[in-house]
Formats: sequence, C-alpha cells, structure tokens
Amino acid sequence: MKIALGSDHAGFVQKEMLRTWLSDQGHEVHDFGTFSADSMDYPDVAHPLSAAVAAGDYEEGILLCGSANGVCITANKHAGVRAAIAWLPELAGLARQHNNANVLCVPARYVSEEQAQEIVSTFLTTEFEGGRHQNRVAKINC
Repeated sequence: MKIALGSDHAGFVQKEMLRTWLSDQGHEVHDFGTFSADSMDYPDVAHPLSAAVAAGDYEEGILLCGSANGVCITANKHAGVRAAIAWLPELAGLARQHNNANVLCVPARYVSEEQAQEIVSTFLTTEFEGGRHQNRVAKINC
C-alpha cells in the first residue's frame, strides 16, 4: 500500500517508529516530515500530505500531532479528504467502516507506540462498508 505519513514535532518520535514499522511490513511510505523534534507548524506538513491523498497519489494518509486536532482540522480543509482522529483501534475501524476515512490522525501525546501501531493496523486493514454509509459520505463535500 502507498501511504503518506507526516507529523509535527509532538508526533515526530512516533512518526519515525511508524515509518520503520510500516516499511518493514512492505508498505511504500512517503515521509512528508517533520524531520526533527524541533518546534514547527503542523499545517506545513498536513497541507501537502492531504493534497497528495486528495489527488490520489497515496491510498491512505497518517498524520500525528500532540492531540491530533490540529492536523485533522487542517486535513479536512481539502476536498476529497476524510480525516478522522482515533485514539483507540475501534475508532479507527469505525472511521474506515462508516466514514471511508482516508487520513488517520493519531494523538501522539495520548497513545503509546504499541497503541499507535494497533490503531494504524486497524485503520489500514478495515474496509469501508458502503451501503447506507455511501450515501452519507457522498454528502460530505461542499
């Protein structure tokens, strides 16, 4: 799977772990940054990653920041992006099943590395259910 990955400084350590972990599983991962734990502005990563997902360059996107709120708000400014925050695997699964989310936003300050892996794994392996949910998803874009 082609995955776009990015974070701000608060998510940097977990992003690095996820980049290696996903690559080791055979995924093609493009790292949109940030490339250090130095303070930076999350939109500088979230916008290019979201634009690339919206353009179809990547199948899924994963963004991390401290609370996941900033990257999620930013990602959802892009037509065609359905970004969802998940701090539990069940929420990641529902975001895929019911909302056809294509960008996962992980709150790095509130989940462990092991939990982040479980959340990402659930997100990547859960299929959109379609059906009644397709009608709802079709009404999202303005």
